[in-house]
Amino acid sequence: MAARPYIVGNWKMNGTRAMLSQARAIDRAAQNMMKVEVALAPPFTLLHAVHREVEQIGVGAQDCHPGADGACTGDVSATMVADAGAKFVIIGHSERRRDHGESDELVARKGVAALQAGMRLILCVGETEETRDDGQAEAFVTAQLKASLPATLESPAESLTVAYEPVWAIGTGRTPTVEDIGAMHGAIRAVLVDLYGAEEATQVRILYGGSVNADNARELLSAKEVGGALVGGASLTAESFLGIVVAAAEPVES
Repeated sequence: MAARPYIVGNWKMNGTRAMLSQARAIDRAAQNMMKVEVALAPPFTLLHAVHREVEQIGVGAQDCHPGADGACTGDVSATMVADAGAKFVIIGHSERRRDHGESDELVARKGVAALQAGMRLILCVGETEETRDDGQAEAFVTAQLKASLPATLESPAESLTVAYEPVWAIGTGRTPTVEDIGAMHGAIRAVLVDLYGAEEATQVRILYGGSVNADNARELLSAKEVGGALVGGASLTAESFLGIVVAAAEPVES
């Protein structure tokens, strides 16, 4: 696994230029916590501004269109977000899959576009509460992962991060047990090893996402195969987000 945990803040549909002060504060603190790789994914409207304001942290986009250009009103291509300063793109987030009907095939195409634009991927996968209650969580997530990976991905160690986000835990305050998280991350790792070989696959970080906050971060990050966190609401202020970064820098001792 990668040496440094990866903590990514997803601002979702939040933020105006007034929030640039939060990005600056996160960036300044991250310069003193080099044990952790920190990144933010602001909305499209703030991508370039955040990119210009920060020095240490990574900046990425929350989504991209699979096409390079064209008559796609309101959409933003991977080339455009890369030009605005994005170094990675989140694809397949459960809110995109649910609210916009995005299929695994579309997610994979977005991944191809992002790779062609020279960006890294954070590929999200996760099950609903009904799927977990039916005992099909691991089967569903591993199938979703296989179907969502871009066909052009050849070096996942350099280009891929996977984020496991149980749909029923996002923004609800509920979280799976550490054992459940470890089991799912282990299943995801096994798929990556099968597809790309152990040398490449073991370097891919697998993040946990779903109601992560400063109070539960240390415990969640202690789960087997967890390489960091994809953070939603708790990333909107420097104070709450940096509590998670500190937890990642000081993991629970085994």
